[in-house]
Amino acid sequence: MASIAEIIRSHHSEIIQCWMDEATRAASARGLEQPEFRNVMPIYLASLAEARASGGDGDNQQRQHVESHVSARLRQGFHVAEVVEEFAILGRCITQTWANTPPDEQPDGHDVEQLYTELHVAMESVADLFGKHLLEEEQTEKRYLRLLQKVASEALRLDEPSSRNQLKELLEVILEAMGAQTCALLLYAPEDERLVTAASTGAGNEQLEHYATSLDPRSFPGSIVAAGEETCSLRDATTTTLEVSESLRQGGIHSVLGVRLPAHRALMGVLYVGRTDAREFTGREKQRLQTLGQHLSVHLENARLYANLQEKVEALETERGLREQFVTILAHDLRGPLSTAKMGAHALLRAPEKLEARRDLALRIDRNIERADQMVRDLLDANRIHAGQRLPLRLDTCDLGRIAHDVVDELTMLHGERFMLEAEEHVRGIWSAEELRRALWNLGTNALKYGAADSLITFTVTATGAQAQASVHNQGPAIARADQEAIFKPFIRTRSAKTGPSKGWGLGLTLVWGCAQAHGGRVELTSDADTGTTFRLVLPWDARPFQADPNGAELAGRASGHP
Repeated sequence: MASIAEIIRSHHSEIIQCWMDEATRAASARGLEQPEFRNVMPIYLASLAEARASGGDGDNQQRQHVESHVSARLRQGFHVAEVVEEFAILGRCITQTWANTPPDEQPDGHDVEQLYTELHVAMESVADLFGKHLLEEEQTEKRYLRLLQKVASEALRLDEPSSRNQLKELLEVILEAMGAQTCALLLYAPEDERLVTAASTGAGNEQLEHYATSLDPRSFPGSIVAAGEETCSLRDATTTTLEVSESLRQGGIHSVLGVRLPAHRALMGVLYVGRTDAREFTGREKQRLQTLGQHLSVHLENARLYANLQEKVEALETERGLREQFVTILAHDLRGPLSTAKMGAHALLRAPEKLEARRDLALRIDRNIERADQMVRDLLDANRIHAGQRLPLRLDTCDLGRIAHDVVDELTMLHGERFMLEAEEHVRGIWSAEELRRALWNLGTNALKYGAADSLITFTVTATGAQAQASVHNQGPAIARADQEAIFKPFIRTRSAKTGPSKGWGLGLTLVWGCAQAHGGRVELTSDADTGTTFRLVLPWDARPFQADPNGAELAGRASGHP
């Protein structure tokens, strides 16, 4: 005859699937994800087989599994009858595995009787645990959840300077609810894939403020993450082989209990409490920390959503302010060339017979209209770049050194002998001469505005195998690292540019970046007080692949490492 232990082992997954199919019909099961609903039942089923194989030992282990299952069902809102029925369903699913087998292959009557006795004990435990919970825990838990809600409603902003103190207030409520001596909240930092202390209270508080650890299950916080919906505990933090915060040992903490936040969905962090006595935590203590952790997760998620919303609102307000400022500057700057052109046109209209003699006035009108047109084109191109589009290029074979030479000559005519060119010969590629001229002009005028007034501005053109480079260097104050990250965005100017005498739209470097991107290249920036500031335009020899097909261009551009 087959034993029930052998049947459970060989049909474990089949029994659990049968149980899932029937048990999920309960009203309280609706809306639960499969891992949430399944809970510890597969482990409990396996323990039935282990207990039978060991001659009936393991009752304590089975009781712990039942307590964990009931704790989860209490948090999920199940009625006691539904949980009792789950164990009855499990018994039916086990017996179905031998329903169609010959009598000599079925387990003997004593084995079956013992199985139902164990399931009956489990069902009695369920009813007993529910009763104790209702009598001893309900009012206490409600009180602490109410306190948690009150404190949390006043601590929505996680990004404010006072957030650590507000979180500490939440932890003090949890500390009191658990009768513990220390409590810590570690939040997940996805950029580093680490858990970092957000707040702590109780013993070892000061040291815990600086505690951070990886998700490695060899650390206690990492093991909490790995435990999923189950609590994770240490009987004695001073002797465990797991990595724990040194402050726990220094604070005299022995037993520690932790939960993952939240039990399901994306990881937010872990919460744990510690006691000075070395003992096992009871099922009620585990269930209470799980419930408190579940509510804390909701408050943290609300705080995160609120912070993200505020950040978006502030970004929109900042962008609106920048655009309003830009429109003011644009109106002012356009008024100059347009007024000059208008006055020149009126002078010609008043004396049309002198048109031939006033050819210089006609040229001035043309230059100012061209200047206004260039302003508008710069604005349209900046908006195109901001929208994620590539600048359209008119490509032809051109010499990068010749383009730089023309730019340096024009700047020298306007601003004097402040510019120097160092260019290799025959640095020729298939590029847009017009866009490269505008990019180098913008880099040169930027260097003139913000560099040291008594130093040369150096243009350099070189060929480096697979790429061509054109750089502009100036001495002067370094660009702060925080500014370097945002300097290529439209309408953004550095702090020193805003407070300095030079005015501008904040579009020049955006257009330089857009030129590099459209060619399939990139812009590099190095800046420090000792060596000065260098903007380097790095270009592939042929820009045609990056203009022909937007999708192909994007892939090719990324491969070349452009911004």
